Amino acid sequence: MTVQKKKLRVLIGKLGLDGHDRGAKIIARALRDAGMEVIFTGLRKTPQDITRIAVEEDVDIIGISLLSSAHETLLPELCRLLKENDAGDISVVAGGIIPKDDIPVLKQAGVKAVFGPGDTLMKIISYIESIETTE
Repeated sequence: MTVQKKKLRVLIGKLGLDGHDRGAKIIARALRDAGMEVIFTGLRKTPQDITRIAVEEDVDIIGISLLSSAHETLLPELCRLLKENDAGDISVVAGGIIPKDDIPVLKQAGVKAVFGPGDTLMKIISYIESIETTE
């Protein structure tokens, strides 16, 4: 008898006032094509919105796209709210224009990985698959 692996559920969201969603849509499609179930939240969500949707949808991973320079405020707040809502086991990854000097602060807040320009879709897919298999 073959045990079927649970399909990975990934929420892709845009935090804050950033109105650019092309990259998030590309990532969402690539993850879907890699066999994951993807929930795309659309634009201009708050950390509270993302937390609520993630809990309601019972996701395994949250991928946040940020281009608005609000990453040092919004991502730690999201990680804090997840913990407060007994959802601290949901892994958070981020992508966008995030200075390398800011990444240690984000990781300390609970963000597992940060991807930026030049990171390939395969690198992102492989990393997300590794979270599911190692945690």
